[in-house]
Amino acid sequence: MDRETAAARAADLIADVEAALAEAAAPAPTPVPTAYRDESPLPAVGTALPVAQPGRAPMSQKATDASALMLAAGAGTLMAGTGAGVALWALGGVDPLVLALAVGAPVAVVAALSRLVRRVGQAAAEAAPVTHHHHYNGPVDARQEHHTTAPTTRGMFARTTMRTGR
Repeated sequence: MDRETAAARAADLIADVEAALAEAAAPAPTPVPTAYRDESPLPAVGTALPVAQPGRAPMSQKATDASALMLAAGAGTLMAGTGAGVALWALGGVDPLVLALAVGAPVAVVAALSRLVRRVGQAAAEAAPVTHHHHYNGPVDARQEHHTTAPTTRGMFARTTMRTGR
C-alpha cells in the first residue's frame, strides 16, 4: 500500500469516528406515537343516521324466551317428522292390514285396560260399606274415644295433627 492510499484510509476512519461521536452526543429522537386517545367528551346524541345492526331485533326477555322456545319446538318437530317419514318409507313394502293391526293393537289393549280399571273402581265405590260387629266380654264403659291422625305435607315439611273425638 502506498502512502497516499494509507492517508486516505486514515482520513476516512477519522471522519467515521467523528460522525459516530457527533451522533452519540446528539439528543435522542422523540418517539413516534402508535396510538391516540381522544379525551374530549362524547355527545349524548350524535348526528349519524341509525343503522340496522346484525342479529336478532331488540325485544323483551319474555319475547326472547318465547322465540327460543318456538325455535326449539320447530327443530324438534322437524326431527320427529323426518323420523316418521323415514319409518314410513321403510315400511312402504309392508302389507297395510298387518301394519294397521300392529299399530292399532297396543292402542286397543290400553283402551280396554283403562276401561276395566275404571269399572273396577266404580264397583268398589258402589259396594256396600263394611259392617263392624264388636263383641265384648265384661262391663262396657259408655264412653268411647276415636282418634284420627292426619299427616299433611307442604313442600319439604310435614306436620301430623291428632284429633280426639268422643
